Amino acid sequence: MPPPDTVKHERTGSPSYKELQIKFGSSKELIESSRNLISRGDVLSLDISSRVQVAKQVGACNSGTCWGQEIGWVYGSMTEDILTGQRIHATGWRSALMDTNPPAFMGCAPTGGPASLTQYKRWATGLLEILISWNSPILGSIFGRLQLRQCLAYMFIYVWPVRAPFELCYALMGPFCLLTNQSFLPKASDEGFRIPLALFLTYNIYNLMEYKECGLSARTWWNNHRMQRITSASAWILAFLTVLLKTMGLSETVFEVTHKESSTSDGGASPDDADQGLFTFDSSPVFIPVTTLSILNIVAIAVGAWRVVVGTARGAPNGPGIGEFACCVWMVLCFWPFVRGLVSSGRYGIPWSVKVKASLIVSVFVHFCTRN
Repeated sequence: MPPPDTVKHERTGSPSYKELQIKFGSSKELIESSRNLISRGDVLSLDISSRVQVAKQVGACNSGTCWGQEIGWVYGSMTEDILTGQRIHATGWRSALMDTNPPAFMGCAPTGGPASLTQYKRWATGLLEILISWNSPILGSIFGRLQLRQCLAYMFIYVWPVRAPFELCYALMGPFCLLTNQSFLPKASDEGFRIPLALFLTYNIYNLMEYKECGLSARTWWNNHRMQRITSASAWILAFLTVLLKTMGLSETVFEVTHKESSTSDGGASPDDADQGLFTFDSSPVFIPVTTLSILNIVAIAVGAWRVVVGTARGAPNGPGIGEFACCVWMVLCFWPFVRGLVSSGRYGIPWSVKVKASLIVSVFVHFCTRN
């Protein structure tokens, strides 16, 4: 819906051809249509089928015009769609839900591991760039017409990569405690242990109930939960580092093109997609962080279990409790596609180059944890 003050606008005269050319570019059809719409409020009836070349001309990047700034998609962003929508909202327009049957764009998304995580990395990079720029929804809410709820909705998405460093620290807490024979959670025998246990169970049970209310299965909830952890530890953390280096002037962001799979007419997957549901890998750096965390948690569980056995045999059990073990086991379950990829081969196995780099990082982490 348009903003209230734009529903009725004055038409004091038609703008000149030169003014419209500077604003819209050199397309005569678009200029004539715009002049007619501005002056009389009517849209010229044109034969769309014969305007393919005109559409290509309009769709091209017209430098020196208002395209990319005031008209059409906003240029200069990896997430131009959400930035364009935010700018439209900031001028006072409101959205309306278009619910088509069948749903639009079914299957137009990457299905493999490399393409999916690369796309998430590109999205997170663009979102963080918007958040720290003059296009921030906070500024749009203060100086524009972006409503508070709209601002909060955009912020919920823009903070994706900001969450990554904190989630990475939490993912490292369990292995660190098992390797250093320490603990950051209360013992199971302490009453304080009920607090983190209650928070963990409440969050996951409530999340699962939301999926059930939407008619989705528990497997869908579990797959999405695992992908959130995998995406945060891979695509989002790399996007955060990319924007950080760009802000410091040490690098520039690069638009990475991803291949998108098509679906059948009924919304199902393509018949040539064999072994659906299996995670695919390549030698991309996006797989190194999660592979490192998978190996690290397995090593930490083994070291922690050995210390428990030795300590029990000596009659002096101490060190981390069941909470730290549960954190590491939960991480292994969340990263299970990568654990399986460590022992698989082909496109479903993690390449040796990624394994070697991840193993070196794990060795350095273990060394610093156990050097004392």
